[in-house]
Amino acid sequence: MSEQESWGFAPPPFKADEALARLKRDLREAGLTERGGVFERRGMAIVRASVDGAALKVETVKQPARSPDWQVQTFKSSGELRDYVAALKKKLAGWSDRDD
Repeated sequence: MSEQESWGFAPPPFKADEALARLKRDLREAGLTERGGVFERRGMAIVRASVDGAALKVETVKQPARSPDWQVQTFKSSGELRDYVAALKKKLAGWSDRDD
């Protein structure tokens, strides 16, 4: 039995353009600054995101650096995106503690 059958309804469709707008708000709230489509902290790139068809493509640095090494993730649901934002906020806090 699928999840849809057990609950009797389907989750709302994922709208990548709306998710991108929400992600940008969340990143600004987390203290990142947008410059040229890249979100930075202290002048170092942290995240860049774009709509890729019906999905959201998000690239995140492994560690803040002048020449970043990017990890690519694709999100197709709001739940996945929420989990990503929560994990990113924990990473940012860890990087802040180490940098201070």
